[in-house]
Amino acid sequence: MAARVKVKRKGVGEMLRMPGMRAEMLRRAEAIKTVAVATSPVDQGSPHPGHYKASWETDSTSRGGRRRDRAAAYVRNTSYYARWVEYGTERVPAHHVLLRAAQIGGRNR
Repeated sequence: MAARVKVKRKGVGEMLRMPGMRAEMLRRAEAIKTVAVATSPVDQGSPHPGHYKASWETDSTSRGGRRRDRAAAYVRNTSYYARWVEYGTERVPAHHVLLRAAQIGGRNR
């Protein structure tokens, strides 16, 4: 016999903004950050070696997503040249640090 379920949109929205959901999103972001830090390249010849590696941070909000209706967490690198490390330039190959970290660290651990 099939079970019947009636879902209320308001209840689903409240569930997606619960503190526990936000904590889980932050936990996953921290796992991605850990992998990103471990795989970040370090240029020993630069004036500030390790700056890119030390610039990873995470943040979470209960108003994330396209419609701002759910918990979300973000992983970002605050160094001004993070975009060039991630995507490369015409002289420097792309490292895809965040992409690879999301693929590896984003798995359910």
